[in-house]
Amino acid sequence: MKKWFFIAALAIAGYWQYDQNREVQQADGVVAKAAPLQRALVNAAVFTHEGYSVTPLANFALEARVLSRKQYSLGREADLSPVDLALGWGPMSDNHVLEKIDISQGNRFYYWRVEQFPIPQDEIIRHSSNMHMIPANTHVAKQLAGVRKGNVVAITGQLVKVNAADGWHWQSSLSRTDTGSGACELVWVKEVSVL
Repeated sequence: MKKWFFIAALAIAGYWQYDQNREVQQADGVVAKAAPLQRALVNAAVFTHEGYSVTPLANFALEARVLSRKQYSLGREADLSPVDLALGWGPMSDNHVLEKIDISQGNRFYYWRVEQFPIPQDEIIRHSSNMHMIPANTHVAKQLAGVRKGNVVAITGQLVKVNAADGWHWQSSLSRTDTGSGACELVWVKEVSVL
């Protein structure tokens, strides 16, 4: 009896893993048209989350296609932000463009590679980004955990800077055209929904 229970548990776990990693298919064409909306904040009130000081830098909202997602479980970054979403909008939400771009994530970065550019390089940079998601509460954390590659999502929150008492800090980019270290958005996610 224990053997069958173990086999059933493995089968359920295997299906769950498959389902979580299964890409959601989208129709051809641009499925997330608008660029992210961002409005700078001046002297925003600092608040505490999980023992860290969080400073809002800008209000932030977007609708975007999930190009890739990556779970993290180690390090203080993972304590705050257990998932990164590589997101695309405009031409970077179009199947005809994305089928020509190899996309991956690792070490808190989003990587892309092409054999031949389907759109200019600066368009790829301007219309996609890796975003570190800090869920504002357990409900948002559960919603983020259910987001899959291919989903079109709406996210509302703030771009933030996080400081620890020991001097450690993590700060969001405020630009859509930067690349490399420090170019990712650090998003305090107040609301997320799959469209």
